[in-house]
Amino acid sequence: MVRDLLTGFVPGDWVRSLDLSTLERCSGSYVTEDLRDRADDIIWRLRWGEDWLYVYLLLEFQSTIDAWMAVRIQTYIGLLYQDLIRAEQLSAHGRLPPVLPIVLYNGAQVWNAAETLEPLIEPAPPVLAAYRPQQAYLLLDEQRLAKAEQRPTRNLSAALFRLEASRSAEDALAIVRALVDWLQEPEQSSLRRAFAVWFGRVFLPKRLPGVSVTPMSDLSEVYHMLADNVETWADQWKQQGLEQGLEEGRETTRHILSRLARRRFGPEVAEQSQPLLARISDPEQLEELADQLLLSPDGDTWLTQVRHAS
Repeated sequence: MVRDLLTGFVPGDWVRSLDLSTLERCSGSYVTEDLRDRADDIIWRLRWGEDWLYVYLLLEFQSTIDAWMAVRIQTYIGLLYQDLIRAEQLSAHGRLPPVLPIVLYNGAQVWNAAETLEPLIEPAPPVLAAYRPQQAYLLLDEQRLAKAEQRPTRNLSAALFRLEASRSAEDALAIVRALVDWLQEPEQSSLRRAFAVWFGRVFLPKRLPGVSVTPMSDLSEVYHMLADNVETWADQWKQQGLEQGLEEGRETTRHILSRLARRRFGPEVAEQSQPLLARISDPEQLEELADQLLLSPDGDTWLTQVRHAS
């Protein structure tokens, strides 16, 4: 899964120079207590030439967006580096390894947090420019990647993204059929089981709330279960998909309003408006606020309109 994530979604030809056969998850002995507390984070490493390159995956399985993600990334990489120094896990030249920080996000809202540290820091005198920290991360927004016109084929991570974004039982059935074909080798049995468990515990309860699902231990069981129930579940699944799609549409509108407010009235007005816009679910109200944003003479007037609508 991590291999397909790297080859399918990390930009640049440099990925071809990675030795994917050396890919391994870092043991707990290389991770500080602070990092172990982040149960959702995963650190992998693989060879890049003679030295190691670390891949830090920060998994964001939540609908809320962390505006301070760049700060978190910088903190976690600093902790990782401290532990590598203590464990003497340095390069042949005595230097720290490079790190590729990836934020893997699967929320319905469009990610609008700063993807670098620079916008989160107030301007300072020019003499301090050399001391300003610089940190960025690679954002992989699953919902948007799944809908992209060009996406990698026969890629396990892409299949997972497509499943999470699927809108019908028929779509999910076709993807599971492909996974069954791809994962036939004996050494892939644990991955087949992982997909099956994820289906039973996460995917299906989200799509079919209230429906009892028998525990499954292999993808072939998932496929036959979906095939047997696809017609029965079609209407309920479609309704869930419509509701999710409507929420994504509303969130896209909120995101556009926030960006326009930032450009017209500045970042302070945009930041004040975000929590207020999050409370508004009526599409007509959001459209009316878009008109008000263009007509309002200043940010305070528009914020008053947003407060009234929320």
